[in-house]
Amino acid sequence: VKYTVSMSSYHASFLLLIGAAMASSFSFTSSLLATSTSLLPPRIAPSPSHASSSSLRMNLLDDLGNMLSGGALEAQSSLPYGKPFCTDTSCGDGVRTFAVRERPLSFTGEDFDVAELTEGKNRDFARVRGAMLHLPGKDKMRIRSSQTNEEVAVLDRVLISALPSYDIYRGGMGAEKIGWIEKKLIAMTDTFDVYMEGKGGFGITGMFKPKPAYQISGDFIDRNFVVKNEDDQTVAKVKMDGLVQFDAWNHYQVQVAPGMDAVLVLACCCAIDEEFDEEHQERKRREQGEE
Repeated sequence: VKYTVSMSSYHASFLLLIGAAMASSFSFTSSLLATSTSLLPPRIAPSPSHASSSSLRMNLLDDLGNMLSGGALEAQSSLPYGKPFCTDTSCGDGVRTFAVRERPLSFTGEDFDVAELTEGKNRDFARVRGAMLHLPGKDKMRIRSSQTNEEVAVLDRVLISALPSYDIYRGGMGAEKIGWIEKKLIAMTDTFDVYMEGKGGFGITGMFKPKPAYQISGDFIDRNFVVKNEDDQTVAKVKMDGLVQFDAWNHYQVQVAPGMDAVLVLACCCAIDEEFDEEHQERKRREQGEE
């Protein structure tokens, strides 16, 4: 019995020693963690200057993107030809985006449908229809508003000309010529100039012509170009890969500045499209061959 009691006392003492050691270890660990936490640098809340720095970086990225894509769109307060082509639909208070596609089934090869995509909407904006006969006075493209069914603009191809050229008319009865668009003869890259009627000048080299009201330059085959006014302000941009997400049909997109006449911009795009039609068809054939 004496031996048993001694062993029990031994076990109890042993357990007490283990408990004391564990308590000491826990106390040391807690003290160490507290000390480590106190040594960490205090968390610093974002300062207003840090937030403004992030905003500045975002603005710089936006400016760089605009610079690479031809500059930011600038609002227009007036048009060089007076009233817009269509009082109801030509101009808007904000930036507007349009999708242009060539109709897959066309007897003229010059038929386009235009939809407006501004602010997420998708509604018909205009119809462009070409002529069956390519004869003087007959080779026209007519633009009708989808909302009013009114003929708002007419493009008349100038068949006898040293340069690809289209006269631009207001549509409807008693059509008024407001100017013309023609390909520039001498330029570092493909360029089209839009001239206003009644501004004077003559000649084909540009030496004796008036200053163009608008100049269109960029990559016309890949449909990546910009429209600028005579003050070098960007008033419209054209891109093939899309300025907004829209996958309903194969198209390219046109973005128009506030106050700029969308009908004039779209008319010029369709005229340029026709001048590069063969190149566009060749590109389609290559893409289909790769698939």
